[in-house]
Amino acid sequence: MRRRISGDSSNCAGGPVNALGNGAAAHPARRILFRAPGHFLALGGGAGLAPRAPGTFGSVIALPFVFLFAHFGAWVCAAAVAIGFAAGVVWCARAAEALGEADHPAIVWDEVVGMWAALCFIPLSWATVAAGFVLFRLFDIAKPWPLRRLERAPRGLGIMLDDLAAALLTNLTLRLLLPYLP
Repeated sequence: MRRRISGDSSNCAGGPVNALGNGAAAHPARRILFRAPGHFLALGGGAGLAPRAPGTFGSVIALPFVFLFAHFGAWVCAAAVAIGFAAGVVWCARAAEALGEADHPAIVWDEVVGMWAALCFIPLSWATVAAGFVLFRLFDIAKPWPLRRLERAPRGLGIMLDDLAAALLTNLTLRLLLPYLP
C-alpha cells in the first residue's frame, strides 16, 4: 500500500534524463542514493533502483550476508536482525520522507533484514535457502492477514514490521518443511 507524503510530487514521468542523455527518465530514488549513508542502505546499495521487482533484488543482496552470519553463528544473525531492524526503522523513514512516499518501492532494506530473519536459526543448504527465498517473497508480496495491517504502523516502523512478520512466517514454515527438504 503506497501513501504519498505531502511536499514532494516528483516522479519518473517528470524526472531528469538519465546519465546517458537518451531521454529516458532517471529513477526518482537515484537522487537520494548517495545523499546519506542511511539512504544508501535503505535503497539496498542501489538494488532498490531495479526497474522491476526491486524487493526481489533486495532479498538477493541479503543472501551473502546470511552465509556470512551463519559462519559466525546463529546468534550473530539474530543480533544483525535486531540491529538492522532498529536502524532500518530510522533509515527507511528518512528515505521515505526524502522520496515523498510512505513506502517507496526502492526502499528495500526491509527485504534485506527480512531475508536475514527468514533464514536465521535455519540449517543452511541450497534447498533451505531456495525455499526460504521463495516463501519470503510470496509472504512479502501476498501479505496474508495480519501482515497487511502491520504496514499501517507509522513511518519506518510500518515499512519494516510487515517484512519482519513475513520473515517469521517464512522461518516457521521452513521449520515445518525441514524434514522434507534435501
